[in-house]
Amino acid sequence: MKLTELKDKKILILGFGREGQDTFKFLRKSFPKKQTGIADQKLDKDYLKKLDDYDVIIKTPGIPFKILPKSSLSRITTQTEIFFDNCPGTIIGVTGTKGKSTTSSMIYQTLKSGGMKASLIGNIGEPVLSYLRKATARSFFVYELSAHQLFKIRKSPHIAVILNIYPEHLDYYRNFKEYAQAKANIAKFQTKDDYLIYNSLDSEVKKIAKASRAKKVPIQGKYYQLDMAAAKAVAKIFKVPELKKFEFLPHRLEYVGKFRGIEFYNDSLSTIPETAIEAMDFLGNRVQTLILGGFDRGLNFKKLAQRIKKSKIKNLILFPTTGQRIWQEVSRVKSPSIEHCFVEDMETAVKLAYQHTDKDKICLMSPASPSFGIFKDYAERGELFKKFVKKYHD
Repeated sequence: MKLTELKDKKILILGFGREGQDTFKFLRKSFPKKQTGIADQKLDKDYLKKLDDYDVIIKTPGIPFKILPKSSLSRITTQTEIFFDNCPGTIIGVTGTKGKSTTSSMIYQTLKSGGMKASLIGNIGEPVLSYLRKATARSFFVYELSAHQLFKIRKSPHIAVILNIYPEHLDYYRNFKEYAQAKANIAKFQTKDDYLIYNSLDSEVKKIAKASRAKKVPIQGKYYQLDMAAAKAVAKIFKVPELKKFEFLPHRLEYVGKFRGIEFYNDSLSTIPETAIEAMDFLGNRVQTLILGGFDRGLNFKKLAQRIKKSKIKNLILFPTTGQRIWQEVSRVKSPSIEHCFVEDMETAVKLAYQHTDKDKICLMSPASPSFGIFKDYAERGELFKKFVKKYHD
């Protein structure tokens, strides 16, 4: 939706968190005399009843389309859609169930080091509308895009990067197919003049690439190797030097340190079984203790249990609520040498890791589950892990 179309419309901001507040500030500057409505469940439990009173509804990503009245759907737009329709610069969109923050950061670092006027926006950076005022044809935006942000959009970025698609957020979407279709929108509207950088080893991603009209750039790799491959592909497109060294993000296979002879890795961003499997593959057979479990979104842990069976892991430390389900799956396939403990807090988990992990082995926290319940978010979970690892290292 073009900004000129908003001028004479009655606008409602649906959801007033970080992105909704950014939208409000942008509209106040763009249309100082306009009265803008706000609907948020924290402000009014009947917030959805306001929708019929407005011409345009700017929805934030956290509110699922499936809970909205059908009568409102034709009037809904989003920050992402407004940015795509009004940005005069070049957008490099990055999506994937896992790895998109790291990849976005690496692409941004690559472009900045190449002397380009690059900004990091979206999930990992700042809300996007504040950038529109300063954007020019020479601006480059590395935009980390979640499925929620891509859902229902009608325009795709000039360069799209798709890393992987695994079952996640199935509480938000009607089913996995709808989730995958949302991800596919990043490439759906590209033309032959655009670029699609895609993981050629991911079956769901390959389906999207097959249907794409863009110039296709296949990449491969495990964990950071895949992220780096995407950054290198973007560097090649823009003819800037490849970066040899990157600054890594916290909580994604983050090396905490070696204490009492044990190496500790914080992979708190692992919220699905597939990423825990990837972390185990990346670190290899020196992983002896694995910390798993968290909020239950109904994911399937059979493949994770099979991977644990093939590993050299001797100790599982398990958080509720998925810890119980994970152990049930492991019990069906496990070797008798694997021990397990159920814990309720991170301090106990770390103490047990020190007690049961041998020197020159690895303790990996890769929960394969969201953090909600015991922890505020993945960052708190990861920070507490690092805190207690360092506290008990003597």
